[in-house]
Amino acid sequence: MLINCKGTLIDLSQPRVMGILNCTPDSFYDGGRHSNESLLLQQAEKMLAEGAVFIDVGAYSSKPNAEFVTPEEELKRITPVIELILKNFPDTIISADTFRANVAKACIDAGAAIINDISAGLLDENMLAAVGKFKVPYIMMHMRGTPQTMVTLTQYEDIVKEMLLYFSERISAAREAGINDIIIDPGFGFAKTLQQNYEVLGKLDLLKIAGLPILAGLSRKSMIYKLLGITPDEALNGTTVLNTLALSKGAAILRVHDVKEAVEAVKIYNALSNY
Repeated sequence: MLINCKGTLIDLSQPRVMGILNCTPDSFYDGGRHSNESLLLQQAEKMLAEGAVFIDVGAYSSKPNAEFVTPEEELKRITPVIELILKNFPDTIISADTFRANVAKACIDAGAAIINDISAGLLDENMLAAVGKFKVPYIMMHMRGTPQTMVTLTQYEDIVKEMLLYFSERISAAREAGINDIIIDPGFGFAKTLQQNYEVLGKLDLLKIAGLPILAGLSRKSMIYKLLGITPDEALNGTTVLNTLALSKGAAILRVHDVKEAVEAVKIYNALSNY
């Protein structure tokens, strides 16, 4: 499973780690922690040194009931960060976390090599065409509604079956738009109850029927800290457990706040998978 990131071919037959770099003041875990250029560069350098293959830059918090951010504010936040990282670490493969086509275009112009869209093109009718035009890999996530409404949209008869139908339709639309490299993200925490999140994780291997790489974004999410009665700051151990389970179910990319621990999980999983 190769994806072409602006001429760099990445083999996803071996699991890879994507580090999260939020430039938002209200992210559920690391909001505001990287509030200036020095802190942003320190975090980017740390993640790259620890083994991140990708860095995912986001400027619009998608946590439940997140505050609405205008396109102008999102652009003001995200493009300077992409340019800053690439100026200092030019070989970095940056994924831009946005659901807006105009923001995606600006991010690609700034040097982003992947677009990570929580809505799979459903929140901006121009997104798929924009990504198809630039021929960059596209991460499409399963979600219902918006970050502001998704907590009310958790009624499913068969959640995995409905997710497969969703991805089938969105993959077809992406292909028609000329998108070659597609990665699917089950969207843990998005329009799903705690129990539904664990059902999806337990059946994650069923999504392999789509024949595409799977990204698992489980890092420090509420399905961990609510179940354990702890805080996001205390959820690293639970994150590592779920990352390891996701690898065993076929995840090709782990999207995480804590790169070192995720890379270690991948190394241990790879050693075990030889037997």
